[in-house]
Amino acid sequence: MLAKVHTIALNGVDGLAVEVEVDIANGLPGFSTVGLAEGAVREAKDRVKAAIKNSHYTFPNRKITVNLAPADVKKVGTGYDLPIAIAILACTNTFTTSSFENYTIIGELSLDGRLRPVHGMLPMVLAARDQHKDGVIIPWENRKEAAVVRGIDIFPVKSLDQAVEFLDKSLKLEPYRNQQHQDTPAESTIDFFDVKGQDHVKRAMEVAAAGGHNILLNGPPGSGKTMLAKRLATILPDLTLEESLETTRVYSILGLLAKASSVVRNRPFRSPHHTISDAGLIGGGGIPKPGEVSLAHNGVLFLDELPEFKKHVLEVLRQPLEDGVVTISRAATSLQFPSRFVLVAAMNPCPCGHFGDTLHQCTCNEIQVKRYRDKISGPLLDRIDIHLEVPAVDFKEMTRGSASEYSKDIKARVVKARAIQTKRYKACKKIHANSQMSSKDLKQYCSLDRPTLTILEQGMERLGLSARAYNRILKIGRTIADLAGSVSIETSHIAEALQYRRIDIRNP
Repeated sequence: MLAKVHTIALNGVDGLAVEVEVDIANGLPGFSTVGLAEGAVREAKDRVKAAIKNSHYTFPNRKITVNLAPADVKKVGTGYDLPIAIAILACTNTFTTSSFENYTIIGELSLDGRLRPVHGMLPMVLAARDQHKDGVIIPWENRKEAAVVRGIDIFPVKSLDQAVEFLDKSLKLEPYRNQQHQDTPAESTIDFFDVKGQDHVKRAMEVAAAGGHNILLNGPPGSGKTMLAKRLATILPDLTLEESLETTRVYSILGLLAKASSVVRNRPFRSPHHTISDAGLIGGGGIPKPGEVSLAHNGVLFLDELPEFKKHVLEVLRQPLEDGVVTISRAATSLQFPSRFVLVAAMNPCPCGHFGDTLHQCTCNEIQVKRYRDKISGPLLDRIDIHLEVPAVDFKEMTRGSASEYSKDIKARVVKARAIQTKRYKACKKIHANSQMSSKDLKQYCSLDRPTLTILEQGMERLGLSARAYNRILKIGRTIADLAGSVSIETSHIAEALQYRRIDIRNP
């Protein structure tokens, strides 16, 4: 007897249709699983056998062969338990095989037949919808995440026998509906109003948020670099539904989605420690998983104490900063993970942190300072749009009643500038912000008049900037013009953009 059940495998951040074929034949009792099944999938036989018996069904004492097709794709995870159990019961005529032909079935079984949640439910349900199935049967605890997807019915069940009764039509279930993804994002407890002084840095953070530009903050300890970085996410526009689903896919695969949430509703803010490995930062492992750059997708990646990171770890940032994706290649497969984020890097000017500080004496010699700064390569610095000095805040600035703006006021200007960019790049789906423009786009959207071009030429020569830096300055100038509501890039916009590339940490 042969039965076939439809399920979904994870391939990176995407779902892949898989057909679970179960054949029960005469012969010595046995249970074999084929189709590039990884350890947890092969162990399903013990969970399935116990779950069927403890759910008061008869487990066939015959030769059972399970094939997971296509057989050339590695199968990972525990979501195959329920489809395998359903196929086995179909082979024993517990119910008709036609009853589940138009359903996708996903779930992990406990030994007593209860269903446990599985990771990566959102991309799997999206793939099931693309397969034009009538519905998807999933564990009860995955219901909120799965119900975010429109265009397919979600049937959450709590146990194996409940799934069987539903397929046998002895139990009627209504499709689950969830409206939580329409809620507003949670309000942040931090605000730019808390930052005393540093008005020029706040302005640079506003420009970075408006255009999606990367920023490097260089200054002594205690000058507010970390405080400023943590508040960048508070002035970024709210996630759109499409962005929210993109980010949720990554969190779902890693099992990091909060139980009370159906989707990620706030911009991510990731701040890995400087001891992180390259695999932890960009992703990897025997079975590739997303790293910190993917967890920061559509949000902020903050690298504090930048020179303390291992140099080879920092160098792997080049591709995600340039392309917005990470490609991880292994002998068996090559996967891509999304990694479009705003990078905020912070560093001290020297090992002791007081080089150039008027309040403290630096104890480092010239060789120590150069060695410290050489940990950050020129190509990586070129990919960071804004380089900014963050000086120490004096006592008077800290104690006086400042006229600081609230994050919501800055955010309003950022949202307005982003709206201009959305309208400008409406015909190009690959561009969401000014920082993502290609060289071809720069010619179209960043034309300069002769006086402005002269200012840029003089600034480039004086600062010794590269061709990549030239493109970055044009992008920043375009963002400053958008914040000002200007159609064209004017001289004042380019002059401000040049100020954000004025410092060179490689040459103290």
